[in-house]
Amino acid sequence: MSHVNNLESQHNDPAFANIWQELTWRGLVHVSTDETELEKLLAGDPITYYCGFDPTAPSLHLGNLVQLLLMRRLQLAGHKPLGLVGGSTGLIGDPRPTAERTLNTKDTVAEWVGYLQGQVRRFLSFEGDNAARMVNNLDWTAPLSAIDFLREIGKHFRVGTMLRKDAVASRLNSDEGISYTEFSYQILQGMDYLQLFRDYNCVLQTGGSDQWGNLTSGTELIRKVEGKSVHALGTPLITNSDGTKFGKSEGNAVWLDPDMCSPYTFYQFWLNTADADVVDRLKVFTFLSRAEIEALGEAVAERPFAREGQKKLAYEVTSLVHGVEATEKVIAASAALFGNGDLTVLDERTLEAATAELPSATINADGLGIIELLVASGLSESKSAARRTVGEGGAYVNNTKVSDPDAIIAQDELLHGRYLLLRRGKKNLATIEVSA
Repeated sequence: MSHVNNLESQHNDPAFANIWQELTWRGLVHVSTDETELEKLLAGDPITYYCGFDPTAPSLHLGNLVQLLLMRRLQLAGHKPLGLVGGSTGLIGDPRPTAERTLNTKDTVAEWVGYLQGQVRRFLSFEGDNAARMVNNLDWTAPLSAIDFLREIGKHFRVGTMLRKDAVASRLNSDEGISYTEFSYQILQGMDYLQLFRDYNCVLQTGGSDQWGNLTSGTELIRKVEGKSVHALGTPLITNSDGTKFGKSEGNAVWLDPDMCSPYTFYQFWLNTADADVVDRLKVFTFLSRAEIEALGEAVAERPFAREGQKKLAYEVTSLVHGVEATEKVIAASAALFGNGDLTVLDERTLEAATAELPSATINADGLGIIELLVASGLSESKSAARRTVGEGGAYVNNTKVSDPDAIIAQDELLHGRYLLLRRGKKNLATIEVSA
């Protein structure tokens, strides 16, 4: 993925006294080690902090985006980020509350490490006094023998404490149980924090609040081994106001990789945000100021039909993840589908993504009569209904009205040599793919 983010245009809001106040207003602080100390720490000299991402898939998703943007906000406040992609923890698997993970091969995990490092790099600046650095926990776990691991790290963990961690406790009470492999995950994550504390004087780890047990395993280990106090910050798990899980679209996670979730689908996901959730999403997922977000909140309350908040949210987040150029293409595609733009300027990938959810049919090149097309696409249930649609002026091919029921669509009208967009009336759309 190319580096499409315009990092130079990102700023924290100077209206806040310090970064902690802004993080709190944005709703990013759910749980932390010591709020007073953390506020003082983050308002002082630059510190080093880290967040870890495990390669359990070839892409990061919206939950990870919360952490990436939190890391960026802290960097904008002058602090030094470490982006950890877990080459070793990704081989083990963070225990899920329900069932054991399927272990991926070492080659697969190594490949995914590369993908995720590329994604993390796009959200942080690797230049300047507080340049970000990438680290991989395989670098310090791979050389460690099992005996050394048990003697030097394992002896500092109490099984009773480990059993009380939420994910472990829920698994122990399930039919599935938990393997020693996944049970040991929190020890490995604790060891990461200790290593980064020693190597970089890292004194803050961030993560989702569902990771709190893993975050505190590190703070406790450093306290026992080094006699030092370090910090952890857990962000809230984001849910929709109606109680449904955020970040799922049609049953799938909303991925940051454009090959796994197209920029069009990504944009539509944000555009479909409920009015009740828009302001919260703007706070977490954009760099807009408090004044800008409050103004959009008023617009949503007073003119919900205009969807100003949703449009701004979709534009900002899609630009952050996929770049301004891809976002402009998506907006053009949305307009063009409903006759407010030129379909011929859309590249094939954007067109395919924009029409992916529409009814579609494949026909051969000698079936390009308008009546046949309307019936084949399902927009008309019979030839007589199709003739009626044409006669009433309701038939469009590639946004051009077709008034002659005997019209044959010419080959040179096919989009990218093989597609047609059919419309009946204002809102009923379908696509035709013409086979060679």
